[in-house]
Amino acid sequence: MDKNISSRDGTSLAYESAGRGSPVVLVSGAMSTGATVAPLAAPLAERFRVVVYDRRGRGGSGDTAPYAVEREIEDLAALIEAVGGEAALYGVSSGGALALRAAASGLPVRRVAVYETPYAMSEDDLGERARYTERLTAALAEGRRGDAVELFLRLTGLAEDVIQGARQSPMWAGMESMAPSLAHDDAVMGDGSVPRGLLASIPVPVLSIAGAVSPAWMREAARAIAESVPRGTYRALEGQTHMVEPDVLAPVLAEFLSG
Repeated sequence: MDKNISSRDGTSLAYESAGRGSPVVLVSGAMSTGATVAPLAAPLAERFRVVVYDRRGRGGSGDTAPYAVEREIEDLAALIEAVGGEAALYGVSSGGALALRAAASGLPVRRVAVYETPYAMSEDDLGERARYTERLTAALAEGRRGDAVELFLRLTGLAEDVIQGARQSPMWAGMESMAPSLAHDDAVMGDGSVPRGLLASIPVPVLSIAGAVSPAWMREAARAIAESVPRGTYRALEGQTHMVEPDVLAPVLAEFLSG
């Protein structure tokens, strides 16, 4: 990231932009930095000014206690102001929940696209989310960052042998360094249910996307978002999973964001 701005509370945010045209801010999900969504920036930069940033508490950005979701919305407000005063948002996974919250808050957002925002679609899943929140909070309070990362990986459905393999890998130290930001994403997701009241207040067009071969509940959650906003559209991308291919996603986003 080659640029920095200050959010309202003084937190330094690292970002970069590429391309020319109407601004689009890319919002990453849990356990990720701006680098995670950067591959999507290149194809979009042919038509838009694409802004990639490190959310607070990760990468090159700072973090200021106490955390609140409102601070992350203020971060987006600062970025939007820095790139011209209005922007579209694209959020992946829990970053989609943040983008939707930002649009509902009244920020100058012209369109929002989200990919597989993981809202729970059953009572069992809501119960699992509640247990995850409780255990995550305890692990972070006790400084057990590795345990916090394990909890998140289990929540995503990774097999136990894969998780233990990851724990022995060179990338584990970097994952532990970002563990405190898991609490940020947990807060952004609320209780895990589809926030239909909040979504109903979003005045701008929303595109909710899922991979056609992702788990059925992911597609159901994406469809529920589209059905809960006044101007929503649902799309399923053939052959795609949660790890969507940028070259498949970019044309769909470009069409929608062009309006």
